[in-house]
Amino acid sequence: MRIKILGSSAGGAFPQWNCGCSNCSRVRRGALRGKRRSQAQVAVSNSGKSWYLLNASPDLRSQIETSPELHPQATAIRETPISGIVLSSGDVDAVLGLLLLREFQPLNVYATGSIRRILQDNSIFNVLQRTPEQVLWNDIRAGTNFELTSPNGLTSGIVCKAMALRGSYPGYVSRDAQTQLAGDEAILGLTLTGESGKRLLYIPSLPQLDAALVSAMEQSDLLLIDGTFWADDELTRTRGEGPSAREIGHLPIGGDGGTLQTLACLKRPRKIYIHVNNTNPVLDEDSSEYRQVREAGWEVAEDGWEFQL
Repeated sequence: MRIKILGSSAGGAFPQWNCGCSNCSRVRRGALRGKRRSQAQVAVSNSGKSWYLLNASPDLRSQIETSPELHPQATAIRETPISGIVLSSGDVDAVLGLLLLREFQPLNVYATGSIRRILQDNSIFNVLQRTPEQVLWNDIRAGTNFELTSPNGLTSGIVCKAMALRGSYPGYVSRDAQTQLAGDEAILGLTLTGESGKRLLYIPSLPQLDAALVSAMEQSDLLLIDGTFWADDELTRTRGEGPSAREIGHLPIGGDGGTLQTLACLKRPRKIYIHVNNTNPVLDEDSSEYRQVREAGWEVAEDGWEFQL
């Protein structure tokens, strides 16, 4: 299975358009030892010809244009190697890119029934249903395996399994609407297994950890996990106000109970932080936080990285 990181940043990308924090200011003027990043997006393929997206980033169009393997054939009027999208949540950063794929292209979209309902109840997503079978919705359930397939029924050789995480629905979903949605369908971790039997575990949003999730991580070969914030009070320290990392569904990397500490037991997988917020000091490769991550055997994802499992 081939895996490509098209984008590695949290919402807003890096630098964020309206942010003058130290990281954003320094990367703009070339004074930071670190790299610009687009919003988190991963693509997977067994054949290298048919690709599946994990979520749909707001930066998806530019990410496709900078990835030749995702371009249509030169002789085709309308064609794409992208066969489907798996949604791990209904967050704006995970679904907005669907609107960029509205050009009457048949696509399979895999999501929980609750996330599908949220999107179909939002009239702007009607642009995905302007022709019959423009987007084919596939409801998925936590704990159930399903093989990724193209709209015409061709199998990919990639089997996906979703894990329900203890998180909440995005803020744009009203409280009344949330009462009608399944509590365990808001946020998923995604395990993808290729024909080699090796596994990718993708968790761009990690609200909490439990023993079952840690066990799934240990059974993986490649772990792409929530690296949004370094500290629980990072937004407050950077902006002077704001919620904590945990309050908005992200375990921080550092500190007591952070993932660097609680996942020190992991031995098997290659461990990579993804979905990194523009305020996170690990984006500065001269920082002590970046050194701590690297010395603990972790990496910080960059746009364009590729893996073969």
